[in-house]
Amino acid sequence: MSLKKRIIPCLDIKDGRTVKGINFVGLRDAGDPVELAKQYAAQGADELCFLDITATIEKRDTLVPLVREIAAVLNIPFTVGGGINDVALAKEIIKAGADKIAINSAAVKRPELISELAAELGSQCVVVAVDTKHSHESRNPVESKNKPDESTPTDFRPRGNKVYVAGGRVETELETISWCQEIERLGAGEILLTSMDHDGTKNGFALELTDAISRKLSIPIIASGGGGTSAHFADLFKDTEASAGLAASIFHFGELPVPELKKQLAAAGVDVRIPANAGI
Repeated sequence: MSLKKRIIPCLDIKDGRTVKGINFVGLRDAGDPVELAKQYAAQGADELCFLDITATIEKRDTLVPLVREIAAVLNIPFTVGGGINDVALAKEIIKAGADKIAINSAAVKRPELISELAAELGSQCVVVAVDTKHSHESRNPVESKNKPDESTPTDFRPRGNKVYVAGGRVETELETISWCQEIERLGAGEILLTSMDHDGTKNGFALELTDAISRKLSIPIIASGGGGTSAHFADLFKDTEASAGLAASIFHFGELPVPELKKQLAAAGVDVRIPANAGI
């Protein structure tokens, strides 16, 4: 029997407020995170994700008091990420009420942190977020300074999907699928895969990439970036092995409430959890 597919609203936090942009830029205010968290729990969301999106670049810790405040109004699993770079802070966030912690830049900088967190907290508590973007830059930056001609066709060959850190600001040399395989090997319990190309566009998830990764790995994959309609979520769950779909703006701005999304997914044959009090 397959596990039910999960719907996860995401709270991107900046200066204590929920924000949302497109392709990681152009942020606008989306409301009070505590009120939104309470609302999503009541609506039947399966989990909630809290990402302090500027903690890493501002070189500060995640907003632990806000984590504690949000956890107090929740009765569903709660993942927290942003600025977590050691076991001590991760334990503090779990103590504040989070069920899982998410790391991204810190994992790229020091991959062994994944194993350390898994050993201390258990793999089920460790989510590694992977921000990825399709790259068309040169494979050989030195050679590519010269004007390419037909005799050097490989200079500007697309490089596939690369991993980004620092809130999507910095490209790394990590290839996305290989990095996801390494994340699993190091002991993470779950991957939050965000396509920066699709983020905030509401044009559908990155199905091809999500399918490739979810089939290669045995740990759950949460797909993020591009969910705009119930059909996009249905395609995600029918065309890939992703275990969850994460979205933000469609929920925050009331475009597709969680109960309505689940109702439409159930009608489309997707196995989702329908709370008894959801009225569906």
